[in-house]
Amino acid sequence: MTDHVSLVNYSVQGHVVTIEIDRAKARNAFNQQVRLDLFGALNQVESDNNIRIVIIASAGKSFSAGADLAELMTTKAEIETQILEQYKPFLTLISQSDKIYIAAVQGAAAGIGSALALTCDLVVMAQNAFLYQAFAAIALVPDGGATWHVVNQIGYKRALELFIEAQRITAQQCVEFGLANKVVPDNDLRSSAHEWAQQLAQGAPLAQQNLKRLLKQAQRCSLDQSIRLEASSQQHCCNSEDFEEGLAAFSQKRPAQFNGS
Repeated sequence: MTDHVSLVNYSVQGHVVTIEIDRAKARNAFNQQVRLDLFGALNQVESDNNIRIVIIASAGKSFSAGADLAELMTTKAEIETQILEQYKPFLTLISQSDKIYIAAVQGAAAGIGSALALTCDLVVMAQNAFLYQAFAAIALVPDGGATWHVVNQIGYKRALELFIEAQRITAQQCVEFGLANKVVPDNDLRSSAHEWAQQLAQGAPLAQQNLKRLLKQAQRCSLDQSIRLEASSQQHCCNSEDFEEGLAAFSQKRPAQFNGS
Protein backbone atom coordinates (compact mmCIF):
# COMPACT_ATOMS: atom_id res chain seq x y z
CA MET A 1 0.00 0.00 0.00
CA THR A 2 2.70 2.49 0.99
CA ASP A 3 6.48 2.47 1.41
CA HIS A 4 6.41 3.56 5.06
CA VAL A 5 5.68 1.28 8.01
CA SER A 6 1.90 1.11 7.95
CA LEU A 7 -0.17 2.08 10.97
CA VAL A 8 -2.86 -0.34 9.79
CA ASN A 9 -2.50 -4.14 9.91
CA TYR A 10 -4.26 -6.35 7.37
CA SER A 11 -4.94 -10.07 7.88
CA VAL A 12 -7.16 -12.47 5.95
CA GLN A 13 -8.74 -15.73 7.10
CA GLY A 14 -10.97 -17.31 4.50
CA HIS A 15 -13.62 -14.79 3.44
CA VAL A 16 -12.93 -12.53 6.45
CA VAL A 17 -10.38 -9.73 6.70
CA THR A 18 -9.37 -7.92 9.87
CA ILE A 19 -8.16 -4.33 9.48
CA GLU A 20 -6.45 -3.19 12.67
CA ILE A 21 -5.45 0.39 13.42
CA ASP A 22 -2.06 0.07 15.12
CA ARG A 23 -1.12 3.32 16.80
CA ALA A 24 -1.66 2.12 20.34
CA LYS A 25 0.92 4.45 21.92
CA ALA A 26 -1.26 7.37 20.79
CA ARG A 27 -4.48 5.52 21.73
CA ASN A 28 -5.06 5.02 17.99
CA ALA A 29 -5.67 8.72 17.44
CA PHE A 30 -6.20 9.59 13.78
CA ASN A 31 -3.34 11.47 12.15
CA GLN A 32 -2.78 11.81 8.42
CA GLN A 33 -0.89 8.55 8.15
CA VAL A 34 -3.67 6.59 9.88
CA ARG A 35 -6.24 8.15 7.56
CA LEU A 36 -4.26 7.33 4.44
CA ASP A 37 -3.29 3.83 5.58
CA LEU A 38 -6.87 3.01 6.52
CA PHE A 39 -8.16 4.25 3.17
CA GLY A 40 -5.53 2.16 1.41
CA ALA A 41 -6.49 -0.97 3.35
CA LEU A 42 -10.16 -0.43 2.61
CA ASN A 43 -9.46 -0.05 -1.09
CA GLN A 44 -7.54 -3.31 -0.94
CA VAL A 45 -10.59 -4.96 0.61
CA GLU A 46 -12.93 -3.58 -2.01
CA SER A 47 -10.77 -4.92 -4.84
CA ASP A 48 -10.78 -8.46 -3.42
CA ASN A 49 -13.89 -10.39 -4.44
CA ASN A 50 -12.94 -13.21 -2.06
CA ILE A 51 -13.59 -10.98 0.97
CA ARG A 52 -17.16 -10.95 2.25
CA ILE A 53 -16.90 -9.69 5.84
CA VAL A 54 -14.58 -6.99 7.22
CA ILE A 55 -13.67 -6.50 10.88
CA ILE A 56 -12.47 -3.03 11.87
CA ALA A 57 -10.41 -3.24 15.06
CA SER A 58 -7.64 -1.46 16.94
CA ALA A 59 -4.52 -2.45 18.87
CA GLY A 60 -4.10 -1.66 22.54
CA LYS A 61 -6.63 -0.60 25.14
CA SER A 62 -8.62 1.96 23.13
CA PHE A 63 -10.48 1.72 19.86
CA SER A 64 -9.55 5.33 19.08
CA ALA A 65 -9.07 8.58 20.98
CA GLY A 66 -10.42 10.42 17.94
CA ALA A 67 -8.51 13.00 15.94
CA ASP A 68 -4.89 13.67 16.86
CA LEU A 69 -5.22 16.99 18.71
CA ALA A 70 -1.56 17.93 18.20
CA GLU A 71 -2.02 17.60 14.44
CA LEU A 72 -5.38 19.38 14.66
CA MET A 73 -3.78 22.47 16.17
CA THR A 74 -1.44 22.80 13.19
CA THR A 75 -4.07 22.09 10.54
CA LYS A 76 -7.19 23.71 12.02
CA ALA A 77 -7.40 26.26 9.20
CA GLU A 78 -7.92 23.39 6.76
CA ILE A 79 -10.14 21.16 8.90
CA GLU A 80 -13.13 21.36 6.55
CA THR A 81 -10.99 20.21 3.62
CA GLN A 82 -9.40 17.51 5.77
CA ILE A 83 -12.78 16.09 6.79
CA LEU A 84 -14.09 16.10 3.23
CA GLU A 85 -10.94 14.79 1.56
CA GLN A 86 -9.40 12.45 4.14
CA TYR A 87 -12.22 11.25 6.44
CA LYS A 88 -15.30 11.27 4.23
CA PRO A 89 -13.76 8.98 1.54
CA PHE A 90 -13.13 6.01 3.86
CA LEU A 91 -16.37 6.50 5.80
CA THR A 92 -18.36 6.65 2.55
CA LEU A 93 -16.52 3.61 1.21
CA ILE A 94 -17.62 1.56 4.24
CA SER A 95 -21.20 2.81 4.05
CA GLN A 96 -21.55 2.16 0.32
CA SER A 97 -19.60 -1.11 0.22
CA ASP A 98 -21.29 -4.37 -0.77
CA LYS A 99 -19.37 -6.09 2.02
CA ILE A 100 -20.50 -6.30 5.64
CA TYR A 101 -18.36 -4.35 8.13
CA ILE A 102 -18.14 -5.24 11.83
CA ALA A 103 -16.57 -2.83 14.34
CA ALA A 104 -14.87 -4.53 17.31
CA VAL A 105 -14.68 -1.82 19.97
CA GLN A 106 -12.67 -1.83 23.19
CA GLY A 107 -12.07 1.03 25.57
CA ALA A 108 -12.77 4.52 24.28
CA ALA A 109 -14.22 5.16 20.84
CA ALA A 110 -14.07 8.94 20.89
CA GLY A 111 -14.80 11.57 18.27
CA ILE A 112 -14.03 10.32 14.79
CA GLY A 113 -13.35 6.90 16.34
CA SER A 114 -16.99 6.67 17.39
CA ALA A 115 -18.06 7.85 13.94
CA LEU A 116 -15.99 5.06 12.38
CA ALA A 117 -17.61 2.45 14.64
CA LEU A 118 -21.12 3.77 13.95
CA THR A 119 -20.50 3.76 10.20
CA CYS A 120 -19.86 0.01 10.29
CA ASP A 121 -22.87 -2.22 9.63
CA LEU A 122 -22.55 -4.12 12.91
CA VAL A 123 -20.88 -3.26 16.21
CA VAL A 124 -19.52 -5.60 18.90
CA MET A 125 -18.35 -3.89 22.09
CA ALA A 126 -16.28 -5.10 25.00
CA GLN A 127 -17.79 -4.50 28.43
CA ASN A 128 -15.20 -1.79 29.07
CA ALA A 129 -15.98 0.03 25.80
CA PHE A 130 -17.82 3.31 25.43
CA LEU A 131 -18.61 5.90 22.79
CA TYR A 132 -17.49 9.38 23.73
CA GLN A 133 -18.49 12.59 21.97
CA ALA A 134 -16.24 15.06 23.75
CA PHE A 135 -16.50 17.83 21.16
CA ALA A 136 -18.51 20.20 23.37
CA ALA A 137 -15.69 20.18 25.95
CA ILE A 138 -13.32 21.73 23.41
CA ALA A 139 -15.90 23.99 21.71
CA LEU A 140 -16.34 21.84 18.62
CA VAL A 141 -19.20 19.91 17.02
CA PRO A 142 -19.31 16.20 16.12
CA ASP A 143 -18.11 15.21 12.66
CA GLY A 144 -17.57 12.17 10.46
CA GLY A 145 -21.33 11.63 10.23
CA ALA A 146 -21.77 11.12 13.98
CA THR A 147 -24.71 13.54 14.14
CA TRP A 148 -26.51 11.63 11.36
CA HIS A 149 -25.99 8.20 12.95
CA VAL A 150 -26.97 9.23 16.46
CA VAL A 151 -29.96 11.48 15.75
CA ASN A 152 -31.46 8.95 13.33
CA GLN A 153 -31.07 6.17 15.87
CA ILE A 154 -32.01 7.78 19.18
CA GLY A 155 -33.90 10.96 18.19
CA TYR A 156 -33.22 14.68 18.43
CA LYS A 157 -33.73 15.36 22.13
CA ARG A 158 -31.60 12.50 23.40
CA ALA A 159 -28.94 13.16 20.75
CA LEU A 160 -28.75 16.85 21.66
CA GLU A 161 -28.38 15.99 25.34
CA LEU A 162 -25.65 13.47 24.59
CA PHE A 163 -23.63 15.81 22.38
CA ILE A 164 -24.11 19.07 24.28
CA GLU A 165 -23.13 17.46 27.60
CA ALA A 166 -20.24 15.47 26.07
CA GLN A 167 -21.61 12.26 27.59
CA ARG A 168 -20.02 8.85 27.51
CA ILE A 169 -22.30 6.06 26.29
CA THR A 170 -21.46 2.72 27.86
CA ALA A 171 -21.44 -0.48 25.86
CA GLN A 172 -24.69 -1.63 27.45
CA GLN A 173 -26.33 1.73 26.74
CA CYS A 174 -25.17 1.50 23.13
CA VAL A 175 -27.01 -1.80 22.78
CA GLU A 176 -30.11 -0.38 24.48
CA PHE A 177 -30.05 2.68 22.18
CA GLY A 178 -29.55 0.56 19.06
CA LEU A 179 -26.04 1.94 18.43
CA ALA A 180 -24.40 -1.47 18.91
CA ASN A 181 -25.41 -5.10 18.54
CA LYS A 182 -23.59 -7.02 21.26
CA VAL A 183 -21.61 -6.63 24.47
CA VAL A 184 -19.03 -9.33 25.21
CA PRO A 185 -16.42 -9.88 27.94
CA ASP A 186 -13.32 -7.76 27.39
CA ASN A 187 -11.04 -10.72 26.70
CA ASP A 188 -13.51 -12.23 24.23
CA LEU A 189 -13.90 -9.20 21.94
CA ARG A 190 -11.71 -10.29 19.05
CA SER A 191 -12.70 -13.95 19.17
CA SER A 192 -16.39 -13.05 19.35
CA ALA A 193 -16.14 -10.62 16.45
CA HIS A 194 -14.21 -13.12 14.37
CA GLU A 195 -16.59 -15.97 15.18
CA TRP A 196 -19.53 -13.80 14.12
CA ALA A 197 -17.73 -12.72 10.96
CA GLN A 198 -16.96 -16.32 10.00
CA GLN A 199 -20.58 -17.25 10.61
CA LEU A 200 -21.83 -14.41 8.40
CA ALA A 201 -19.27 -15.27 5.73
CA GLN A 202 -21.09 -18.58 5.20
CA GLY A 203 -24.20 -16.68 4.09
CA ALA A 204 -25.18 -15.86 0.52
CA PRO A 205 -23.07 -12.84 -0.59
CA LEU A 206 -25.54 -11.56 -3.18
CA ALA A 207 -28.42 -11.65 -0.72
CA GLN A 208 -26.31 -9.90 1.93
CA GLN A 209 -25.21 -7.22 -0.54
CA ASN A 210 -28.78 -6.56 -1.61
CA LEU A 211 -30.02 -6.57 1.99
CA LYS A 212 -27.46 -3.94 3.06
CA ARG A 213 -28.44 -1.76 0.11
CA LEU A 214 -32.17 -2.19 0.72
CA LEU A 215 -31.98 -1.28 4.40
CA LYS A 216 -29.92 1.83 3.73
CA GLN A 217 -32.33 2.91 0.99
CA ALA A 218 -35.32 2.17 3.21
CA GLN A 219 -34.09 4.80 5.69
CA ARG A 220 -34.95 7.51 3.17
CA CYS A 221 -37.60 5.84 0.96
CA SER A 222 -41.36 5.59 1.09
CA LEU A 223 -43.07 2.22 1.56
CA ASP A 224 -43.97 2.17 -2.13
CA GLN A 225 -40.37 2.79 -3.15
CA SER A 226 -39.10 0.15 -0.74
CA ILE A 227 -41.44 -2.50 -2.16
CA ARG A 228 -40.28 -1.70 -5.67
CA LEU A 229 -36.62 -1.87 -4.69
CA GLU A 230 -37.21 -5.14 -2.86
CA ALA A 231 -38.90 -6.60 -5.93
CA SER A 232 -35.94 -5.71 -8.13
CA SER A 233 -33.43 -7.14 -5.65
CA GLN A 234 -35.50 -10.28 -5.17
CA GLN A 235 -35.51 -10.89 -8.91
CA HIS A 236 -31.73 -10.46 -8.96
CA CYS A 237 -31.35 -13.00 -6.14
CA CYS A 238 -33.82 -15.45 -7.70
CA ASN A 239 -31.75 -15.47 -10.88
CA SER A 240 -28.56 -16.39 -9.01
CA GLU A 241 -26.71 -19.68 -8.68
CA ASP A 242 -26.73 -19.11 -4.91
CA PHE A 243 -30.54 -19.36 -4.88
CA GLU A 244 -30.38 -22.70 -6.70
CA GLU A 245 -27.71 -23.90 -4.27
CA GLY A 246 -29.78 -22.73 -1.31
CA LEU A 247 -32.84 -24.65 -2.50
CA ALA A 248 -30.78 -27.77 -3.17
CA ALA A 249 -29.07 -27.61 0.22
CA PHE A 250 -32.41 -27.05 1.99
CA SER A 251 -34.02 -30.06 0.31
CA GLN A 252 -30.94 -32.23 0.91
CA LYS A 253 -30.65 -31.07 4.52
CA ARG A 254 -27.00 -30.02 4.16
CA PRO A 255 -25.11 -26.73 4.63
CA ALA A 256 -25.23 -24.52 1.56
CA GLN A 257 -22.01 -23.57 -0.22
CA PHE A 258 -22.64 -20.11 -1.64
CA ASN A 259 -20.21 -18.66 -4.16
CA GLY A 260 -21.69 -15.20 -4.72
CA SER A 261 -22.89 -15.74 -8.27
